[in-house]
Amino acid sequence: MSIFIEYIVRLLNFIAPKQCVVCGKRLTISEDVICAVCNLHMPRTLFSKNPYENKMAKLFWGQIKIEKAAALFFYEPHSEMSRIILSLKYFNHPETGELMGRMLAEEIRQDGFFDGIDLIIPIPLTKKRQRERGYNQSMEIARGINEITKIKIVGNAVKRKSFKQSQTKMNRWQRQDNVKDVFSIDKEHDLDGKHILLIDDVVTSGSTIISCAQKISAHYNNIKFSVLSLGFTKN
Repeated sequence: MSIFIEYIVRLLNFIAPKQCVVCGKRLTISEDVICAVCNLHMPRTLFSKNPYENKMAKLFWGQIKIEKAAALFFYEPHSEMSRIILSLKYFNHPETGELMGRMLAEEIRQDGFFDGIDLIIPIPLTKKRQRERGYNQSMEIARGINEITKIKIVGNAVKRKSFKQSQTKMNRWQRQDNVKDVFSIDKEHDLDGKHILLIDDVVTSGSTIISCAQKISAHYNNIKFSVLSLGFTKN
């Protein structure tokens, strides 16, 4: 960073100081989104250390052609760490997704998680929901991952046709029924034989991922998937 740019960053931080989305404390110039203390205490899953056989990967066994699965941290509603997701989804902070995506990619690429992956597909929102929010949180996470890995993002391969209702209070079987047939192929791409990384903000039952992957698999040949998210719901 040049002296001039560093000066501008420091000036902007003085005028409008960045705050940790978890604890609310002022961030230093070298910190993004969360402070060093909250980062240290983040309940990391460490799934990338064993991406083929962890609790998250097992959600997809027998459902889709799953390769690897990982998440950055264990997600619990109403916990301090849940503020990361709240900031991204409900408080109009798309930059939270991009910065956390970069953090996630930096941490797990040393485990070889991205080896062999051809492209990234973020889980899409309905047009109405994206219009209301102004952005797709999964796309923002994907952008951060792309900055680190340079893996191509294909954002128009699949579209979400409908949004039945929030899945927050549903059990696993209700979630699966809620997302059944909600995805369709948007635009044609050369995806035959590709290893696709699906990105979502939080994985709970895996039903949304499964529905999206099954639609892609029904349209293209010899597809395999890996899954990555910021949060994984701790049951």
